[in-house]
Amino acid sequence: MRIDMPPRRPRGETIIPMINVVFLLLIFFLLTAQIAPPTPFPLTPPASSAELPGAARDVLFVSADGTLAWNEARDAAVWPAIAARTEEGPVEIRADAGLAAATLAAHLKRLREAAGTEARLVVSGG
Repeated sequence: MRIDMPPRRPRGETIIPMINVVFLLLIFFLLTAQIAPPTPFPLTPPASSAELPGAARDVLFVSADGTLAWNEARDAAVWPAIAARTEEGPVEIRADAGLAAATLAAHLKRLREAAGTEARLVVSGG
């Protein structure tokens, strides 16, 4: 007498291909995301209700006490660094809300002389 083996149950689907796809998407989003560098000192931007166009790549940081930061340059070294920039387009200014308007105006004038381009002041939307 011949006894047949019981039929095998179909194996359930594995989750490995889905995990692979999720990891590939994660890597894709990490590589394509634009990660902004941290500000060199704490800033509270002034409030505005107007919308601004997209952000520029060149950013000049100005603290409430007038301290300047441009990439690695600080204070007086900022102006030669801005004059040597190679990118076209506007310079973005992120100034603290506590900065005096006269100080900001003086920095804008100096920026115009150094860079020869337009400047955009970043404000918060609140």
